[in-house]
Amino acid sequence: MTNKIHPLNELVRIIAEFRASVNNSVNNKGKKLVFTNGCFDIIHAGHVQYLQEARALGDMLIVAVNSDDSVRRLKPRRPIVTQAERALVLSALAAVDYVLIFDEDTPIEVISALRPDILVKGGDWRKEDIVGSSIVPDVYSLPYVAGMSTTGIINKILEAYS
Repeated sequence: MTNKIHPLNELVRIIAEFRASVNNSVNNKGKKLVFTNGCFDIIHAGHVQYLQEARALGDMLIVAVNSDDSVRRLKPRRPIVTQAERALVLSALAAVDYVLIFDEDTPIEVISALRPDILVKGGDWRKEDIVGSSIVPDVYSLPYVAGMSTTGIINKILEAYS
């Protein structure tokens, strides 16, 4: 599983090899690199469904995970689960081809380096607000899975155990 987790410079090389093999292949029609990102703090069924839908849009799915420091800057009292554990769980999912951890507040540098064909976020994002939408040709805001959120899980735990 951990062979799916790579730093950005290694993923740039892996993607270059993927694109070269696609360009040299007889069956190179429609080979697309899909990218998404997020905190994925407590991974739940909504995340799994979302990642499966994202992967179905292309031939390779890369998931960029906010580092612990990045999550702390974005969400108070988070993360609950460490970046290494979040990356490991994501890498265990069949829909996910590669995982990287990024430390910036947004993934714009990662997106610029990887140049995916398709950019995906959850339905709580409007297409025009998705970071990287100005440089990626195909952008999707997938339907939000109602009633499934990390915040909802945290609140349910707090209600039950406090």
